[in-house]
Amino acid sequence: MREAISKSKYVRISPRKARLAAGLIRGKSVEEANHQLLFCNMKAGPLLKKTLDSAVANAETQLGLDRKDLVVREVRVDEGPHMKRAKPKCRGGRVPILKRSSHFMIIVGSETGSRG
Repeated sequence: MREAISKSKYVRISPRKARLAAGLIRGKSVEEANHQLLFCNMKAGPLLKKTLDSAVANAETQLGLDRKDLVVREVRVDEGPHMKRAKPKCRGGRVPILKRSSHFMIIVGSETGSRG
């Protein structure tokens, strides 16, 4: 099975929000996924599109596959490290704020291999 992988690490978006956009492209052809992310109205849309374009470029250059035959096999959005900040509150107190980050991984493969 011929697959190309692309990873983006330490992306400054919450994994929960990014998984909503990742669900839009799971299992679709690359052309359809590209259109879906292009017109997606979420912050994660352009970030995932960049990773998808990288995976497609890896498949074309390293494996010699055609862009029209590629399918998004797997999309993973994992949790990255948190930046820990604090917000002052009343009477000298403080409230912790976690600025979350994500790791994206997209695997694309040829359409003919997915049927077998």
